[in-house]
Amino acid sequence: MEAVMLVRYAEIHLKGLNRPYFERSLMKRISLALRPLPVKVVREQGRVFVFGIPQEHMGEATEKLTRVFGIHSVSPALAVEKDWEQIVAAAKSLVARRMTGCEQASFKVIARRADKRFAMRSQDICRVLGGLLLESFPALRVDVHQPDFYVGVEIRQEQAFIFADEILGAGGMPVGTNGHAMLLISGGIDSPVAGHMIAKRGVKISAVHFYSYPYTSERAREKVVDLTRILASYAGEVGLYLVPFTEIQLAIYEKCPKSETTVLMRRLMMKISERIALSCGAQALVTGESIGQVASQTIESLTATNDSVDLPVFRPLIGFDKEEIVTRAKAMGSFDTSILPFEDCCTVFVPQHPVTRPKLEDIRQSEARVDFSQMIETAIANTEFLLVE
Repeated sequence: MEAVMLVRYAEIHLKGLNRPYFERSLMKRISLALRPLPVKVVREQGRVFVFGIPQEHMGEATEKLTRVFGIHSVSPALAVEKDWEQIVAAAKSLVARRMTGCEQASFKVIARRADKRFAMRSQDICRVLGGLLLESFPALRVDVHQPDFYVGVEIRQEQAFIFADEILGAGGMPVGTNGHAMLLISGGIDSPVAGHMIAKRGVKISAVHFYSYPYTSERAREKVVDLTRILASYAGEVGLYLVPFTEIQLAIYEKCPKSETTVLMRRLMMKISERIALSCGAQALVTGESIGQVASQTIESLTATNDSVDLPVFRPLIGFDKEEIVTRAKAMGSFDTSILPFEDCCTVFVPQHPVTRPKLEDIRQSEARVDFSQMIETAIANTEFLLVE
């Protein structure tokens, strides 16, 4: 018997003639997620099999694989020869492990015979193996509708694979199969969730963060790096650009109408983000904005922000309320880090009465009061780059 991880995918099945490209991309992402383990990733008839995971690393590998976008579910399995006695022995071994500490449990056998040369039909495998397991484990009972667990048997061309557990994965599409986008990441709850949602659709993510030292602390910077690392655990490595924004923010505060400072700040951030995005090959910008959540996220404010750039701006949270965003943040594991009390530059110099329905022409005129061109060049020149894994 050989330990192996059986990987299932769902949406990739719909890709027709392009399906091999998506499958190869998924196999690459699996290999990257499990490095430096010396694994061998094999694709066969709608499944991916990962060989070479040491038994002591199986739990860690399972957790990592469930974060790889494109994976529907995974099952730690045993690979054996296509011999009935070996199949039964493997099933009993897995059920014994599954029953540890259980007084009683229900199960159902499911079988998939991809190799039609195998003597037993799928329904016969289910019936005979189920009977043998009932004889060996008196605490077991059959429940074909809502079993506590499944015992799965897959008969493939080279081997048979037996499993007794299925863990749901992240779903979506393999990262890198649908382009490259630049995420504006703050230290808050929303933007990491937005990045997670876009990456789930197969988009490679880079990120840009604006800081205003000394008004924001080193701890705030570390917090953003930590949030990016959580995002990278799903999206693969993320290039993080840290942009000094103090000079621009002070100029806006001192020389522009106070009520418009938030919208003007967002416009300048978008301009710089677009410059950095184009330099690294990103094709769109991503923000965590949700319509009506704060003054800078009304339709009029978002229109004024969009006007500052030519790249498309994706806002995956646009129709979410805060409770929905918090739920997603907790699910991806970023919430506890996001609520750490370290301010980012978006919370510095907040006007007491921000404009909620800015007129685009007024915003353009206010921005034209100050020549930001050299400040933008200086900010980009002093930007720090980190590759976060």
